[in-house]
Amino acid sequence: MFILFGTKSYLYQLAILTLVCGQCGNPAAHTLRKRVTKFTLFFVPLFPISTKYVSQCTFCGAETKVSSQEAEQLQTQASAAGGTGGQVYGGQAPQQPHQH
Repeated sequence: MFILFGTKSYLYQLAILTLVCGQCGNPAAHTLRKRVTKFTLFFVPLFPISTKYVSQCTFCGAETKVSSQEAEQLQTQASAAGGTGGQVYGGQAPQQPHQH
């Protein structure tokens, strides 16, 4: 008998925010994304093993890791500004870019 197991990643776009980029310094749209990696058994996703949040500048493409608390706060600001497509002005993107 064979047991097939592995992982599968899911990418969710949580919000689009207008922030000042920590890399290029431009006030630009940033996408807030959540990547969830799940353990699979026979190609059926069972439970999450990793959750990561990333903000990406649409002007220069720089990606920045975001903690779950920061992501929750940014999402709250976006919904207060008028839904997930709302704009938040005056915010600062985290300063450490993450490249793949």
